[in-house]
Amino acid sequence: MYYNGNEQGSNFANAKKVLPIAISIGTQYQHAAGIGYAIKYQKKDEVVFPFIGDGGTSTGDFSEALNFATVWDAPVVFTVQNNQYAISVPVQKQTKSINLAVKSVAYGMKGIKVDGNDFFAMHLAYKEAAQHARSGKGPVLIEALTYRRGAHTTSDDPTKYRTKEEEEKWGLTDPLLRLKRYMDDKGIWKEDEEKLIAEYKKEVDKQFLEAENFGEYPLNEVFDFMYTEMPEDLKRQKAEYEQFLNWKENR
Repeated sequence: MYYNGNEQGSNFANAKKVLPIAISIGTQYQHAAGIGYAIKYQKKDEVVFPFIGDGGTSTGDFSEALNFATVWDAPVVFTVQNNQYAISVPVQKQTKSINLAVKSVAYGMKGIKVDGNDFFAMHLAYKEAAQHARSGKGPVLIEALTYRRGAHTTSDDPTKYRTKEEEEKWGLTDPLLRLKRYMDDKGIWKEDEEKLIAEYKKEVDKQFLEAENFGEYPLNEVFDFMYTEMPEDLKRQKAEYEQFLNWKENR
């Protein structure tokens, strides 16, 4: 629902400590640093986990958040999901650093570079990072190396900026296939797992259909629920919008 433009999609059952998606790239790092500072101030046994893409490391918010969190030893585990491209811009055009994890050195914080397509490596990296942050040793920056398998958006055409060979090479590192192969080798994977996957797919398809048929909210809610008292400029915008609707209906 959220990706259909409906904020109701952010209102899921266990969303108490999951913040809404930040549209402005990089701002979620600032929010996380502030929440981490509050956690430390209130002496809570908690850790914050914000995520950003490789392109987001070029924003000012990225630097400000890492600096603030390190200065105050905020319990935050910052993650950079390095999927090699920010839309069409390759990571090599984002930085001259040998990698993104090394940026942690400049801020005096712990940095970890990990294979983001390796289930067990990721589990170990996050366990170590969470323990580090929770014990009062300060924040951690994790760079998880992965790959964006599909297009960035429906209007994006990856064939214009990357090769089929590159996609096939990264396809061999698919984390789900790697984990399944491991479980097969260890005799852990059972036929029941396949049945579960089929059941989950049905449930996802059902939820997708419900989201598509949810209906639309009246657009005037954008104006009516933005402020407790609507400012004059917003009143003018609403009047213009209503005027446009009248014109549209009567043309």
